[in-house]
Amino acid sequence: MTTLLESKLLTAEEYGRLEDDGRLTELVRGKIVEMNRPFTSHGYLMINIGHLLTQFVKQHGLGRVVGGDAGLVTQRDPDTIRGPDLAFYSFQRIPSGPLPDGYWPASPELVIEIRSKSDRWKEILQKVAEYLCANVLTVAVIDPVSQRVHVYSADNETTILSNTELLTFPDILPGFEVGVGSLFE
Repeated sequence: MTTLLESKLLTAEEYGRLEDDGRLTELVRGKIVEMNRPFTSHGYLMINIGHLLTQFVKQHGLGRVVGGDAGLVTQRDPDTIRGPDLAFYSFQRIPSGPLPDGYWPASPELVIEIRSKSDRWKEILQKVAEYLCANVLTVAVIDPVSQRVHVYSADNETTILSNTELLTFPDILPGFEVGVGSLFE
């Protein structure tokens, strides 16, 4: 469930300067949208998947994995800031060294969203389209209810992986693979 707040259109920079009032929000076309907090299992899945990704990325010196709804600019004028569950930024997009301030100036190559029970597929697909239009190469939506992973990219057909298949990102993270079923244990 989402709730629209306020009437003035905000820029990403104005949104980033707002005081944290404890609400979980995103900026959608200049408007603040309040969202429900996910259930505990959502956080469990996010940490486990984030750990697997981070371990692989660090071992191979590929870039950085961010999580926990870190802001990502998907659109400008009016601005949209989404908070993916996990995202991978290669060192080609965000060079190694000190972390940039504010919202990072490039899009990640990979975004992973974990579907909550309150998430509607219509809204999920809108976010997927936003990410892909913002130069994200691949978006994976993990659905704990069906125990499937939906993988979207701008250049390939959608792939739906069952819990007996392997999740890979060969163009982004060559060599990374994890059994879909193991994500839900």
